[in-house]
Amino acid sequence: MARQIQRLSARGAAALKAPGMHADGQGLYLRISEGKRGGRRWVFLYRRPLDGKRCEIGLGGFATVTLAHARTKAAAARSQLADGIDPQATTAEDEPVPTFGEVADAHIVGMQSSWRNAKHRAQWRMTLDVYAKAIREMRVDEISTVDVLAVLQPIWETKPETASRLRGRIETILDAAKVKGHRTGENPAAWRGNLKLVLPARTKLSRGHHAAMEIDALPQFFADLRSREAVAARCLEFAILTAARSGEALGARWEEIDLHEKVWTVPAGRMKASRPHQIPLPARAMEILNEMMPLRQGEYVFGGHRRRQPLSSMALEMVLRRMKVQNATVHGFRSTFRDWAGNRTNFPRELAEHALAHTFGDKAEQAYRRGDALERRRPVMEAWSMFCTTPAPA
Repeated sequence: MARQIQRLSARGAAALKAPGMHADGQGLYLRISEGKRGGRRWVFLYRRPLDGKRCEIGLGGFATVTLAHARTKAAAARSQLADGIDPQATTAEDEPVPTFGEVADAHIVGMQSSWRNAKHRAQWRMTLDVYAKAIREMRVDEISTVDVLAVLQPIWETKPETASRLRGRIETILDAAKVKGHRTGENPAAWRGNLKLVLPARTKLSRGHHAAMEIDALPQFFADLRSREAVAARCLEFAILTAARSGEALGARWEEIDLHEKVWTVPAGRMKASRPHQIPLPARAMEILNEMMPLRQGEYVFGGHRRRQPLSSMALEMVLRRMKVQNATVHGFRSTFRDWAGNRTNFPRELAEHALAHTFGDKAEQAYRRGDALERRRPVMEAWSMFCTTPAPA
């Protein structure tokens, strides 16, 4: 049976929503990127005449290239293939220049399989969607150092870690655009010999520690937090009680929870140190799990608005904003836990470090320390939970 061609219609293509590749036939596809923006581009897939390698060329954005025009361009590429010519070698100069957002979305889709976890992909998408919003609709060949500085300078000193990562990601996207023939010349997001000359080095800025809540302010904050009914509030409460990082709590899965043994085992792939981490669950953390059980719709403990998806990476920060908390960050609660353990208790330092999944001691000490002191950490986490949930004296 002959392959079906011209499967799409102009109206049908416009109505498509699902991310992925939608075939029209004979190598022509409409690619829809993931995310709220759902970038759309026509692409032509083929095998290179010289070595049979699978290749892809862009035929332009959906907003500027009609289905009929895309078919014409795909037909021209097939004609070149019939003559033994690689279309990729001749289309770069004719292809419409994509926007920064289109290149960024395509890069994230192409690279996500090589990234360790969903959190990494979410961080890339969030920084390039939110902080780089001013350049998303600009053509990649029009972006200059002035444009990159306009994105970076507002957060360079207030959010140095985020700004540094954002700069690197913008540089990567613009390099990818250059490889595909959409840019020429130097990269305006490059550090050496470029932005280094106009932005202060990070070593000269504040160290970027996460703001942490004062120990004595925590019980009142916790009382307010517990009065809120949102799933994100329960997730934040759970993260604080377990001294977990936000990504670990947001990505918590039911299969990681042993309700009988009262242990949460975070797999190595979701841990910063790439080692599995067991967390003894105090009484209040178990109560939260029991509250979430009737709401279960998929594998995630704290499900998001989208069915079978976790909460967004910004959900916990948004809880703090709604509570008008200005002197603390989500990550900063780990510091509050460490201050409490060191200044208000007699628990050994090593138990607090184990609770935070920190690597400590020299290599010889680490080699001899084979256990994770799970049972010894239970009293630590129960005491922490009691401190958080017990109202301060009037």
